[in-house]
Amino acid sequence: MSADNDAAIETGIARLRELDLEGLKQRWRSEFGRAAPALSKSLLLRLLVYRLQAQVFGDLSPATRRMMESLASEPSSKDKQAPVPLPDQAQLMPGTVLVREHDGHQHHVMVAEGGFVWSGKTFPSLSKVARAITGTKWNGPRFFGLREKTRAP
Repeated sequence: MSADNDAAIETGIARLRELDLEGLKQRWRSEFGRAAPALSKSLLLRLLVYRLQAQVFGDLSPATRRMMESLASEPSSKDKQAPVPLPDQAQLMPGTVLVREHDGHQHHVMVAEGGFVWSGKTFPSLSKVARAITGTKWNGPRFFGLREKTRAP
């Protein structure tokens, strides 16, 4: 990545941020040759920023595009297709802070590269953090609200 590319992207993003919704729609038309979809200003801005970055650094590979197009075009009926498997737990980005109130105290846990930081200590899993907070064995993702509770039939 060169300094020229970085500067070009920074300048392009700054210009896009200055546009109102109508300006973003006009930019969309010039980029894609068609009217902008009915989206919020924030989402149009994000899509145009992605487009700008893709022009400088490259877009999805042809193989990835084909795979995504085939997934999008397959019938969605449960009888005709098995559901696409989803990750067991939402992917948490480093820097994300999880907040949980327990026993009258609010607990903040930061996602780090090597685990989860709570009260100045790094833990390898959310379950270990939940156990340290409660003193009992817990499913960490469930304790922090990252999984739905199972319901009795």
